[in-house]
Amino acid sequence: MSLAPVPTGPPSNGIQEQQERWERKRARTGRELVRTEQRYCHQLELVNTYFVEILKAKGTLRQDIRESIFSSIKAIHSLNQTLLAYLEDGMFGPGFERFCQHLNHYTVYVDNIHNANKVLQMTLKKNKAFRRFKKLQESRPEFRNTILEDLLPLPLQRIQQYKYFLRDLTENTLPDSPESAALSGAVKAVSEVAQRIQDNARSHENQLQLRRIQKLLTGCKSKVLVPGRWYIREGWLRAVPPKGTEVKPKMFFLFSDVLLLTTPCSPLHPTNGDKFCCQRVYALQDCTVGKVFGHTKSQGGLISLTFTEEKLLLMSSDQEDINDWYRSLSSAVGQLASRTTVVHKRDNLCRRPLRSAQAQSEPSTPSVGPSQPQPVRKRNMVAAETTGQCEGPPHSPRLPPGGGGASAMKKMRLTDAPAESAPESAGSSCVIL
Repeated sequence: MSLAPVPTGPPSNGIQEQQERWERKRARTGRELVRTEQRYCHQLELVNTYFVEILKAKGTLRQDIRESIFSSIKAIHSLNQTLLAYLEDGMFGPGFERFCQHLNHYTVYVDNIHNANKVLQMTLKKNKAFRRFKKLQESRPEFRNTILEDLLPLPLQRIQQYKYFLRDLTENTLPDSPESAALSGAVKAVSEVAQRIQDNARSHENQLQLRRIQKLLTGCKSKVLVPGRWYIREGWLRAVPPKGTEVKPKMFFLFSDVLLLTTPCSPLHPTNGDKFCCQRVYALQDCTVGKVFGHTKSQGGLISLTFTEEKLLLMSSDQEDINDWYRSLSSAVGQLASRTTVVHKRDNLCRRPLRSAQAQSEPSTPSVGPSQPQPVRKRNMVAAETTGQCEGPPHSPRLPPGGGGASAMKKMRLTDAPAESAPESAGSSCVIL
C-alpha cells in the first residue's frame, strides 16, 4: 500500500461554475423562445394572409365588423416579426426593449378580445357568405385543422408565455451584463399587460355570472346588474324565522355588497318554473356576521347576520358548506367596511371649515361689555331694515332721498372721527373746556 500523497488539481472556481450554469440555462431558454416565436409568427401570418387581407380585398365584411373581429392583429404580426429577427440573432435584451415600446397594440387587442368573440359569433350567424368563406379558409392544409376561434386568443396566450421566458432569461443573466436592465424592464412591462388580461377575464366572467343570475330572478327587487358589483357565491340555506314556524330552505345569492334571499317559483308556472322570486335584499353595509353554532366538528351550524333593523339566522346541516358561507360573508362584509372607512377618512381630510365671506373679510373685534351693543349685530340689523328699500350691498348705508348722500357721508365721517383720533388726543396736553 503506497502512502504517497495523491496529487490534487487547483481548487474549483465556484463563481465560474455558476456562470457556466447560468449560460447553459440561458441558452436553453433562448432556443425554446426562438422556436415558439417562429411558430407564433407563422400562426399570425395565417390570420393576416388568409383572413384579414383577403376579406379586405373581397369586401365580404364591412370595415367596422372586420376591425371589431381582428382588431390590431396586423400590427401585432408586424411587431413580432421584428422581435423574431432580434431573437434569432441572440439579441434578447434589445429585442424585448424595442418590443415593449409598442405594447399598446397588445393592450388594444386585449381590451377588445371579448367583443371580438361576440361579433364573430353574430356575424357567423347572420352572414352566410362569411360562414362559407371561413370554412373554406380553415380547410387549407396550412391551418392543420385549426379554426379561427383557436387563433384569435393566441396574442393573449403569448403574453403569458413571454412573462415566464423573460423571468428565466433575467434570472440567468449576469447582473452587470448590458442586457440585464433591458430584460428587467421588459419583465415589468409584460407583467402589467398579463395582469390586465387576467383582470379583463375576471371582469368578463363576473358579468356572465351577473347576467345568468339576472335571468334566474323575478320580481321588482331583482336588479342584479349594478356597476361595481361582484358575484361571490350562491346556495341553499335554511332561514330560521323569528317565530316558531316551519323552517324552509331558501336560495341565497351573495354579492360584494348585498345578499339576496329568494324562493323557487312554482314548477307549474308556464314561464318561471325554473326561476326564483326575490323576496329580500340585505345590504352588507352595516352587517355584522357571527357564528352561533359550528365551532366544533359537529354536523352543520348556524350563522347570525345582524343588520340595522333586522337579524337573520341561517342554518345548514352541512358543516363544510356553513363554514364556507361564514368565510364568504365575513370577507365580503370586511372588504366593504374597509372601502367605506377609507372613503370616509379621505373625505374628512379634504373638508375645510365653512366660513362666510363676511367672517373671512372682517377682522376680529374686541369683546364689548354687557351694556354696550355689538357693532356687528347693529350693522346686520340696519342691513335687514334697508333690504326691501334699496338695492345694494347688505352692509352699505341707506342714503336718504333728495340728494342727501353727501351730508350723510359727512355725518358718518364725523361720527367715526373721534374713534380714529382718540389715540392722538389722549397724548395731547391741551384741554378744551
